[in-house]
Amino acid sequence: MVYAIVRAGGRQEKVSVGDTIVINRVAGEAGDSVDLAPVLLVDGDKVTSAQNELAKVKVTAEKVEDLRGEKIRILRYKNKTGYKKRQGHRQELTRLKITGIA
Repeated sequence: MVYAIVRAGGRQEKVSVGDTIVINRVAGEAGDSVDLAPVLLVDGDKVTSAQNELAKVKVTAEKVEDLRGEKIRILRYKNKTGYKKRQGHRQELTRLKITGIA
C-alpha cells in the first residue's frame, strides 16, 4: 500500500489515493487540482524521507467543496468588574480528494 504524509493547511496528514481530507481553505473552484508537498513517502517496505527524492514525488488532489467548521464560542470574563465579552468563530475549510501519488 502506498501512502504519503503531506504538509497541508498548516498540519501534516497521512493520505493515500482515494482518501478525503479536510484542510484550511485553499483558493480555487470545486474540481480544481491542488498539489501537496510530501514530507514522507511509504511504498510497501520502502520508506522515502530524503529531500532530493521527495522532490520527484508529486501528490495531487481534487478540490471537492468549501465548507465551514463547527462554531467555537469564546467568552472572556473578569470577576467583580462587570466585564464580559462574547465572540464566535467558524474556521473556513476545504475538502480535498486525493487523486494520485506519483
